[in-house]
Amino acid sequence: MTTVSRRGASSPRELTRVGDRVSFIYLERCTVHREDNAITATDADGVTHIPSATIGTLLLGPGTRLSHQAMAVLGECGAGVVWVGEQGVRFYAGGRALTRSSRLVEAQATAWANRRTRLDVARAMYRMRFPEDDPSGHTRQELLSMEGRRVKECYRRESARTGVPWRRREYHQGDFAAGDAANQAVTASAQCMYGVAHAVVAALGCAPGLGFVHSGHERSFVLDIADLYKTEIGIPAAFDAAAVGEEDVATRTRRALRDRINSTGLLDRCVRDIKELLLGQTGLAEPEGTADRVSLQSDGDRLVEAGRNYDGPTDEEPLW
Repeated sequence: MTTVSRRGASSPRELTRVGDRVSFIYLERCTVHREDNAITATDADGVTHIPSATIGTLLLGPGTRLSHQAMAVLGECGAGVVWVGEQGVRFYAGGRALTRSSRLVEAQATAWANRRTRLDVARAMYRMRFPEDDPSGHTRQELLSMEGRRVKECYRRESARTGVPWRRREYHQGDFAAGDAANQAVTASAQCMYGVAHAVVAALGCAPGLGFVHSGHERSFVLDIADLYKTEIGIPAAFDAAAVGEEDVATRTRRALRDRINSTGLLDRCVRDIKELLLGQTGLAEPEGTADRVSLQSDGDRLVEAGRNYDGPTDEEPLW
């Protein structure tokens, strides 16, 4: 008997918009299977059913096992999957784009390919992060200096607010426990934010590697988007978690971050910000595609319907 579910993949209309999804769900010490178009988490306490189309990012902690069919339905629903451990994110897998459209990735590639428009998008990102500062007349080096100063100020401000001691940012790759509680919390917060941002980028069909501030990494655009909310959401959540104590700081950070993401409506905001960055204000009101649509490029930037044979006087003959 086939192990494939009898129910087919959800159509774009049936899928939950990424802006309306649960930010992330963390599972550990369980087995994840598929049942119809949902996933199940089985552990010592029983079976929990989770609608896969409502997940933004699934965080798989220590002791988890994932079936092939569970991964397949998560990919069909455009959910992100992150394998995590006590030292943060280990690997990332993105799902299929929910939009079924290449509109955003084409706009991203067009803006990225031109040095002037690439700088325009980078400036727009800094304007979102620091609306009181006008970045229009600054060079890239000046923008980087501005960012560095503002992030340092954010660390000092959150340290004073929470009473958590702070000396400087330290990240020891491969040795999470080497940092103090505050640095561990900041690292855990950043990794979760990267996972959530990657889920949104993948769901919208954008290219993770085409960044406007970051460059040279397969997730450059993901880092760009996650940094938009670092000083407002990520760092404050980390210091709130570190203020409770040094034990189990990564778990508390995830919970604090999850609460902030939900209370601020970050997923919906992230979708709007990406569309505004790549399409401008004109693209915000356009509904997401509800059906697969493939066109062919013709002369004069004109698009014609795919699946037709254009070798005759009319285009009514199907190609196959």
